[in-house]
Amino acid sequence: GDFYQHAATEASQATLASVSPVFAVMKLDKEGNTTYFEKKKTELYQELGLQARDLRFQHLMSIATRNNRIIMRMEFLKAVITPEFLLILDYRNLNLEHWLFNELASQLAGEGQLVTYSLPFEFRAIEAILQYRISKLQGRLNTLQPQILETLEALVDPKLLSVDRSKLHILLQNGKSLSELETDLKVFKETILEILDEEELIEELCLSKWTDPQVFEESTSGIDHAEEMELLLENYYRQAEDLANEARELRVLIDDSESIIFINLDSHRNVMMRLNLQLTMGTFSLSLFGLIGVAFGMNLESSLEEDPRIFWLVTGIMFLGSGLIWRRLLSFLGRHLEPPLPPHVPAVLKKSQPAATRAEIKNNLKVETFGLSRSTLTNQ
Repeated sequence: GDFYQHAATEASQATLASVSPVFAVMKLDKEGNTTYFEKKKTELYQELGLQARDLRFQHLMSIATRNNRIIMRMEFLKAVITPEFLLILDYRNLNLEHWLFNELASQLAGEGQLVTYSLPFEFRAIEAILQYRISKLQGRLNTLQPQILETLEALVDPKLLSVDRSKLHILLQNGKSLSELETDLKVFKETILEILDEEELIEELCLSKWTDPQVFEESTSGIDHAEEMELLLENYYRQAEDLANEARELRVLIDDSESIIFINLDSHRNVMMRLNLQLTMGTFSLSLFGLIGVAFGMNLESSLEEDPRIFWLVTGIMFLGSGLIWRRLLSFLGRHLEPPLPPHVPAVLKKSQPAATRAEIKNNLKVETFGLSRSTLTNQ
């Protein structure tokens, strides 16, 4: 029985190893040297001292530590950081080739613009990956911003009587992309904030502090690696917060522009309704005095049809009466549609008001007016 159970276990392990996925791995060391190889998932996590669940990368954005290893996932980028080298898994991606082959090696070797070049290797690796992610988010925002502003400028033109549906479709697509960008920025900030809220997690990210005694002695003599790691994460958290603020301003601008578009459409709709009402009034006036012509058009005999001046007299009365009635209706319409006048401020109150108070009220009014019309002026 024991022999049969042992044989079945070996057979299941062999079957699992044969169907396990194969990672295309890119390995970079401290000097920036790069090697490429393929390795099965079971062999890779055994060599790294990890568990199988550690290399599943279930979340699109995650930073975790396990057995003195840092496991990072930044959307398409999957990385494992050790104190000696950096592993990029499944690197064969078109979105990563330029960064992997042209920038990452020099950054890890300390030749780039990273501020952590004098710190241990894991600092440079973490900063390079975070910088790559922030640059991608910044690029997406830089692509969306001019497109959204150009579309909004075309839509909020007050001279337009209708809205171009193609522009609305473009705005809808850009708004969807902006929502996805806001979600990615939110996930990025939450992931970093979870680490910043826990001092133990920050300590675990400092791998060399626990593996290299010399590094630990340097940290106790004045260089606090945990504090440096916290500053590093806070820096990229602030950058993500700035990008989120810019995306939020674009979202507010879209909402304000939608209000302006509706106001313009309502204004044109009101003009058309007023014109329709005026034409209806004119038709009513003509119809009212047109009854005189109808009366003379009946086959009734009277002495009036024999006089040649009656035609011009009746016609003049009809047009004159219609015009007077139409004018009267238009004046009635104008009185009821005009906005009310602002209340009159007595001159006594103006003279008795101190100069400082008037200046303060004037400044407050300027601030309120600027706050209410800022988006409208920007769009126009």
